[in-house]
Amino acid sequence: MGLMRMAARTAVVAGTATAVSGRVAHKQDEKYANQAAEQQAAAAPAAPADDDPTEKIKQLADLHAQGILSDEEFTAAKKKALGI
Repeated sequence: MGLMRMAARTAVVAGTATAVSGRVAHKQDEKYANQAAEQQAAAAPAAPADDDPTEKIKQLADLHAQGILSDEEFTAAKKKALGI
């Protein structure tokens, strides 16, 4: 009977070890998948700015009002935004 008990005990130990190693592998896979997703998100280019001419002209008008753009620069940039 000692041989059967030892065989059963070995099977339990082996089964437990397999379950634990499977769980560890699963956790590591999740960790690396999350890291890869974060890296892709960080490497992804930013969404292009909205190309709405009205918004662009508003921004240019603000710069012009602040004195950053001269009248000529504002007019040229406005024409460019409108595609003229």
